[in-house]
Amino acid sequence: MSTPIRSDRVAQLIQQHLAATFVRGLKDPRIGLVTITGCKVSPDLRQARVYWTVHGDEKVRKDTGAGLEAARGFLRRGIGQELGLRVVPDLSFTYDEAIDRGDRIEQLLREAKESDRRRAQEAEGAPAAPEEDE
Repeated sequence: MSTPIRSDRVAQLIQQHLAATFVRGLKDPRIGLVTITGCKVSPDLRQARVYWTVHGDEKVRKDTGAGLEAARGFLRRGIGQELGLRVVPDLSFTYDEAIDRGDRIEQLLREAKESDRRRAQEAEGAPAAPEEDE
């Protein structure tokens, strides 16, 4: 049985290997600029959940997800060759929505700031002028 420290170390190595693989590029045109945001490996080192994100709309996200699923075997084989593990973890890819949530929060904060600015100008009696980004 492996220790949690070992599974964390293996997860980090898998994340680094996948990131390097995506920087070099894959032949699948569906897989574009993918960012590996994290990886968690089960304590028995048989399962690895890889968290990823990509910039673009919903179609780009779905296409990239399909490309990653199609490349699972190739990526797993590369991990096995580089890390030399007795058992290579089975990869499952999960889209990381943290960046999307952060963008949405930032958008809401900008809208609230703009709304407050308009209310303050209306209270002063001045017409609302568009604000420039800082």
